[in-house]
Amino acid sequence: MNLILEELVTENLLRVIISGLTALAVTWKSIPVIRNICEERDLSDSPIKRSSHKHPVPTFGGVGIFAGTFIGYMIWNFMDEGYLMHKVFACTVILFFLGIKDDIYGLSATKKIFSQILAALLIVVGSDLRVSSFFGIFGIQELPYIASVLFSIFLIVALINAFNLIDGIDGLSAGVAMFASGGFALWFMLNNYWSLACLGFSLAASLFAFLRFNFSKTSKIFMGDTGSLVVGFWVAVMALKFVEVNVNPTTENVYQNAPVIAIALLSVPIFDTLRVFGIRILRGKSPFSADRSHVHHLMVDLGLSHPVASFILYGFTILFTSAIYFSRQYFTNTQLSVAILVIFSLYILVGFLLEKERVRYVRNRASKKGRETTTGVAEEKVRVS
Repeated sequence: MNLILEELVTENLLRVIISGLTALAVTWKSIPVIRNICEERDLSDSPIKRSSHKHPVPTFGGVGIFAGTFIGYMIWNFMDEGYLMHKVFACTVILFFLGIKDDIYGLSATKKIFSQILAALLIVVGSDLRVSSFFGIFGIQELPYIASVLFSIFLIVALINAFNLIDGIDGLSAGVAMFASGGFALWFMLNNYWSLACLGFSLAASLFAFLRFNFSKTSKIFMGDTGSLVVGFWVAVMALKFVEVNVNPTTENVYQNAPVIAIALLSVPIFDTLRVFGIRILRGKSPFSADRSHVHHLMVDLGLSHPVASFILYGFTILFTSAIYFSRQYFTNTQLSVAILVIFSLYILVGFLLEKERVRYVRNRASKKGRETTTGVAEEKVRVS
């Protein structure tokens, strides 16, 4: 009797389900071990002025996400894997060790960007995964090869950093990535791209397990750059593949609006990164300088808890993606793109209003604290006299 897994489980759907459950179990069981090692070796993230946390928190939750997703995916040998997935995991290893070194020692932005460009270059040129068409958005159809390559490399690097930048409060980066990878995986599964479906569902399951600890008060852990770089890269690959497959579709489930659907699904990291970079540049700062101008930081500074702020942005992602998805048959890609720009403008406006409210909120708290101090001093004088 042969105990080859592929011969024991022949249905691809069942394989994907098993992979997801395996990824969930591996991440769920590995993170407590990782937390213990981090505490023993003092590998915790110490609070700083712009931090949303008051106590040191273990990092390296990304190791558990990587292990769960990697093991879940590698159980099977899907026949549609091709050379793309081999290069994906080769680049994943590069980014994984880059993240570990950055979490332990810290790396300059130049070194991190160079490594990300290297990984993106291997994917775009080495496996020819690139955005070759704009699907008629603003009248643009097929892109020239060089423009397609450069634009695709830029997209991968930008999305990697976007997920890294929104990893500022509990659950946000992991939760948005979970919805995105699950959404892409569902489409891949319905169109028989089983290797990518397995990667997407395994990642979503690992992120779900990670969130159980990231939201915890007693066993909290951060994903760190180890997690955000790898997660952002995987989501970027799935997004590009989702868009490119729909350029020359070979299945009936065709999305001629694939780019706008992908943007909507990734709207939180895209919108927030563009908004924050724009604000920093207008203020004469480096776009990579750290501050608390992100929308999620503004929400927390106004008194919302991390889970509430994250769930609000989850809700925005789901509602916005659903609106784009269900209206796609009534509007052109250009019209939907204009709608996205309008929503982005509203996102900027909301951020501006939140920032003004934060200034007022901080002033009121400082004034109240000053009055309480004055009252306390007066009462002390009375008692002394």
